[in-house]
Amino acid sequence: MTETEIKRVLAVFAHPDDPEFFCGATMARWASEGAQITFLLATSGDKGSDDHEMTPERLIVIREAEERSAAAALGVHDVIFLRYPDGELTPSLELRRDIARVIRLRQADIVVTNDPTVVWYPGRGINHSDHRAIGEATLDAIFPAARNAMYFPELLRDEGLEPYKVRQIYIARSLNPTTKVDVTAYIDAKIMALREHKSQIADMDGLEKRIRELIDPEAPSDAPRYTESFHVITYE
Repeated sequence: MTETEIKRVLAVFAHPDDPEFFCGATMARWASEGAQITFLLATSGDKGSDDHEMTPERLIVIREAEERSAAAALGVHDVIFLRYPDGELTPSLELRRDIARVIRLRQADIVVTNDPTVVWYPGRGINHSDHRAIGEATLDAIFPAARNAMYFPELLRDEGLEPYKVRQIYIARSLNPTTKVDVTAYIDAKIMALREHKSQIADMDGLEKRIRELIDPEAPSDAPRYTESFHVITYE
């Protein structure tokens, strides 16, 4: 599938700010090229604060608002929150069913999610367990659950959701990437979106500096570029 053929995208992640960190510039590029993009977030990040006066209920309101603003900065206006408890995700049948439901509803050409096999990034620390869980549940929802009427038959019987086959899976932040998306023209949109996550990013200027330093090392010296990498699985 060429990028000009991308019509519908479903990005499935664990927390508000995950889409922006993991693939924000790619989402901005695809949105600018006309793709209809949905963000599906399993949690609302209700544990993402060190403020002892903060409550999970207040934090949900803050973080959902931040995510909607961040998504809009990327050109994404369809954001769904499943509101599972932050930090407690498991690749359960319930989560798998909820993701399969949205896959059938939105009928995306591409689903983007995390790599469930990454426990730690060399030199960069441990991968959040929620990231691993959402990746595993999403892959299991894509194949075989979303495409087979025998899986979660209530989706068809009670909700009229026909089975649907996803064409491609883009696995973000994989240790074994197979595809790079040139996002040079969209790095500013990624940074603008991240700036909406004020409750999470204490030093946005420092983060912006680090992002701008991440020039693709494989790019020619006379043509520097920014890229986001994915392991891509294609179903014919």
